[in-house]
This record gives sequence, structure tokens and C-alpha cells, in this order.
Amino acid sequence: MRIRDPIHGSITVSDEETRVIDSRTFQRLRHVRQLGFGDLAFPGATHTRHAHSLGAMHVASRLFDAITSRSELPAPTRERFRAAVRLAVLCHDIGHMPLSHASESIAPPRAALRLPSWMGGQAQGQASHEDFTAKLLIDSALSGLIDEVYAPLGITPTLVASLVTGQLPPGAIGFVEGGIDWAPVLRAIVSGELDADRMDYLLRDSFYTGVNYGRYDLEWILQNLSAAERDGKAVLALSKAAIFAFEDFLLSRYHMFLSVYFHHTSVSFDWMLRRYYEEAPGEFEIPSDPEAFLACDDMTLHLTLRKSKNRWAERIAQRRGFKRVAQFTERDEAYDVGQLSKALDEAGVEHFTLESRGVLSKYFDEGTSPSLFVVDRSNGRLTEISKYTSLYERFAGAVLLSRVYVRPDQATAGRALIQQITGAIPDHE
Repeated sequence: MRIRDPIHGSITVSDEETRVIDSRTFQRLRHVRQLGFGDLAFPGATHTRHAHSLGAMHVASRLFDAITSRSELPAPTRERFRAAVRLAVLCHDIGHMPLSHASESIAPPRAALRLPSWMGGQAQGQASHEDFTAKLLIDSALSGLIDEVYAPLGITPTLVASLVTGQLPPGAIGFVEGGIDWAPVLRAIVSGELDADRMDYLLRDSFYTGVNYGRYDLEWILQNLSAAERDGKAVLALSKAAIFAFEDFLLSRYHMFLSVYFHHTSVSFDWMLRRYYEEAPGEFEIPSDPEAFLACDDMTLHLTLRKSKNRWAERIAQRRGFKRVAQFTERDEAYDVGQLSKALDEAGVEHFTLESRGVLSKYFDEGTSPSLFVVDRSNGRLTEISKYTSLYERFAGAVLLSRVYVRPDQATAGRALIQQITGAIPDHE
């Protein structure tokens, strides 16, 4: 089967992948927006995680083909690895909750999913979309479908889940060939500093929002990727010739966060949704049961919001958000959000404040193992990407976007008060 895509052109889909795409689990993603409330700020941003997942799968195969072009993987092994990584990327978002990340605040306890111990099933806290993805892969109707369809290739739901989560049961046979463990490089394609997920969503989100920040040189990056051996493991390696293209890619994501993903309208509606969940507990819930979860999407949430009498639900349903009256970063001087909030309280102006934290790389920021190296092809020397480029050091600190929002009918009074305190002209939407 071939699918026409506005970003990548023609996407070829195998018979096995078609069976997965046609499943209820994957079709649910047609009703989960990629950018949540993003279309309130960017009217064209109505694309879904269904389309993104298809595009990311396509990019994954292009990454895999580029990386393994210089390897000596036997044909059967190459086919198995390629099918596994495409399937993992295809399914990487199946656990996303309605309106993206905002609904994770009401996710059930992680323990309710009854994940196996090798996945940290006894860990405390709320379940994340990654936890739901793992659950749907290893313990749902989709699990049986994968077992049935991919058995000839020796691909199991557990293997796919291992690429998505980075965890594999003790003693399980993963992706070893010729004494080399290929799991790290395959995992890097699924989730890493230079992965198929990012490569698709930057181009796709940029296209549908109408901004230019998400564009980068995909072709040059692909031409300069390979697999390199390090301590018995295959790792993702980038030629020095493409270091500037990589930096451009990294900055594209960084600027997309600041301009699109942290847009003041989107983040304010996320906040109002969380307030709705807090004030109307039980009106909308994220079920832990896999079958019930399949009916939990943007459509069911929007219908619940439209029926609700909660004030925040009504504001969301009618697109009556609070007005942004001030915005600062850590580089701005002579402002104190706490002081502004106190002054607005004393003046009887209903408001809320939000802080968004933008980082260059979540992987580097979290201190995880490197998923990308720079290779010197003259001698094969590998250098961790964070040690090769100065970009990480230059952007080591997070950008903090601090905003003040005021009830619409009090916006004029709020702006006047902020101008009186800061001496600056407040923001107008």
C-alpha cells in the first residue's frame, strides 16, 4: 500500500504494517491532535498523531537504510531489524492521551496498568503516555495482532516495546548480530538526539503551523549517518561534515518550542484544562483498561467539556481564554512575577501566571547516556556529540518564559497596573 503525505510524498506500507494501521489501537490516533490546543493559535495545526506516526515510520526506514548502508548485516537480519524499528516508530504514540500532554495530570496510577517488573511496573506515580504505549504493545488486542502478523520475522510485542521504552526482559534475545548489540542504534532511531520522531514532527508541525523554524537539512544529515561499534554495541554516528546541519536541526527544535509548542495561547488552555480536571474530578477520566482507553480521545473529551457546567470547561469549549497581559524571560530586567501577581490580587483582578521552560535538548539535560556520536572517518574515532559541539554549552541554561494572564473583562485594568509597576508597555494579544 502507498499513502500520499504532504511532507514526505509517497509512503510505502507493507502488508504487515497495514494490518497494524487498520487496528482500532492505531485508528484511535486519527482523533488525537498532534499539537493539542495548537490550532487555537495556528488554525492550520489540525493534523493528528495518526499522520505523524506514519511520517515518522517513513523517516525511520530512511534513517535505518542510511545507517546500515555501510554495514555487513546479513539480509534476513537487516529485514528483521528494519521491520522492527519501523513498527516501533509507527506505534510510538499509541499511548498518547486526549489533547496530548495536558491530560496526563489525571492519568491513573502507574501500578494500575500492571506493567511487568522489567518495565518498572511497581514504580510509583502517575502513568505517562509512554507507559500506556508499552501496555498497549504487550497486553492488548494489538499484542495478539503483532504476534500473529510478525511471527515469520521473529518480531514480538516485547521486542517492539523494548525499542520504545529502552528496556528488555533479563535474558531475552534482542538485536544481537555477529556479537554486536544493535539495540542502541535502533533505539536511537526511535527516541534519541536525532530520531525519526523529531525529524518528522519538526517538518510536519512547521508546515501546518505556517512557521519556518522547524525546517532543517534532512537529506544532508541522512547522507552523513552511519553505525559505529563502541564497546560491543552499535551506536549512531554522524560525520563531521554534517555537524552544522545537526546544530541547525537542534536549534530548529529549540525555536519551535519557544514559538509554537510554548505559544501563550496553547499553554494557557493547557492550564485551564488542568484546572477543569481539578475542579470537576471524575467528569472525565483516563481508563487503565486497554479496551476502554481506545474510546478515550479528543472527541470524547471535547464532548465532555461541552456538556460540563464547570467554568473552565465552558471557557475551553467556547474559546474564551484569559488574556496575556505580560511576558518576560530571564533576560528581562526589573520585573517580579510574584510582585505582579500580588498587586493584581490586591486590585481584585482575576489572573494566573505560567512559566514555560525551554531547553536545547531533553536528553542532554537529563544526563542520559549519549545516543549520538561524531565520527572521524579518517581514523574511526568517536566523540560524544555534547563534547564536540559548543551548542550545548552555549544553551546550557533553560529559557524561562513567564506570563501573566488576566480575565478578559479585566484585561485593560490588568495591563494598566502592570505598566504602572514595571514601566513597560504590556503585551497585547
